[in-house]
Amino acid sequence: MRGFKLKMHWKILIGMILGLLFGLLMKSIEQKGLIIDWIKPFGIIFINLLKMIAVPLILVSLINGLADLKDISKLSKLGGRTISLYLSTTVIAVTIGLILANVINPGSFINEASRESLLQNFASDAAQKIEIASQTKNNGPLQPLIDIVPSNVFHAMTDNASMLQVILFAILIGIGLISIKRKQAKPVVKFFKGLNEVILKMIDFIMLAAPIGVFALMAALIVEIPDFTTLQALLVYALTVVLGLGLMMFIVYPTLLYSFAKVKPKRFFNAIAPAQLLAFSTSSSAATLPVTMECVTENLGVDDEVASFVLPLGATVNMDGTSLYQAVAAVFIAQAMGIHLDLSAQLMIVLTASLASIGSAAVPSAGMVMLVIVLGQAGIPEAGLALIFAIDRPLDMCRTAVNVTGDSAVSGIVASSIGKLHTKKSNLFD
Repeated sequence: MRGFKLKMHWKILIGMILGLLFGLLMKSIEQKGLIIDWIKPFGIIFINLLKMIAVPLILVSLINGLADLKDISKLSKLGGRTISLYLSTTVIAVTIGLILANVINPGSFINEASRESLLQNFASDAAQKIEIASQTKNNGPLQPLIDIVPSNVFHAMTDNASMLQVILFAILIGIGLISIKRKQAKPVVKFFKGLNEVILKMIDFIMLAAPIGVFALMAALIVEIPDFTTLQALLVYALTVVLGLGLMMFIVYPTLLYSFAKVKPKRFFNAIAPAQLLAFSTSSSAATLPVTMECVTENLGVDDEVASFVLPLGATVNMDGTSLYQAVAAVFIAQAMGIHLDLSAQLMIVLTASLASIGSAAVPSAGMVMLVIVLGQAGIPEAGLALIFAIDRPLDMCRTAVNVTGDSAVSGIVASSIGKLHTKKSNLFD
């Protein structure tokens, strides 16, 4: 046992369980203040450390990856396959969500008293999200395209919600390095490769605090979550969402990976377990991105040049878990409020939820803001958002884990399709 070393995903899992138990204990003896004032801040510090390193990692790794391509045509090939796969998995996720919501009919399990109680208790929370969403809807149809191009790249680098702007800037630098003579590009590439090594080492240092950070986050979640009596009315809805997310995580992604990349499910899940657990704990794809990139390259064997392009893009535009949740939530709210959705309305939900998930920021609860747009398009009262607020936080954790799993799966498929999946790195998991 002298040489035994516990793997990071086990440390994170132990931290989660201990945090859960400690939170339950503090809640039972009514010591919520102790957790909020003295424990939760360490979780917030840990998330901030991960977010701090996310943008520099995206910028540097993407420039390195593009510089290694040495050919602009390879970039278009990589980009085309990545976007196609992301769109396909998103449509699959929304479709699964709609099918489950229609088959299970979770809205029929909520009685009138529970509905009125939820609408009243969470009306102010819903109003805040509706106000934020209204600002988005008031923008023109091409506003998302405008938002991709930064007016000040240094300002974009200060905001994790502006990842697409950073990605565009990195792509332009990468194209510039490919386009000039290698002799001129060499010192710039050398600088970014050295900086990339420094950032990766910083991630290793930050991850030493992962068990403590996860412990604090889970303890805070438990004391802040509403009483079970409030959640009982939403249990069937929550189980419907979790079932759909489970199908995506354990059936759809492994099937696609094995079909197109010959990656066995066991190997895949062993490789990305730390990223999945961290995504579940933080509810943020952006905060998890540094760990996702490390897991995918070091454990799964995806080449750096593929991971550095596919994963940052996925953390911004590929939100399969979010889009599935939006589909189930829209139908659930309609059912609970006695509104019938015909086939055309549900097909529009597929389209709107797919597009809305692309616009969701990679931060906690951003998907709920985009859900307002989905509800409005389907003719469902936006105030119905209050029905699902009580259960949203744990479901947000689950759908973020699915988002990260989807990004990792697509990176493996894309890497395999262009001969950049290195099996030697991942034989450990066969």
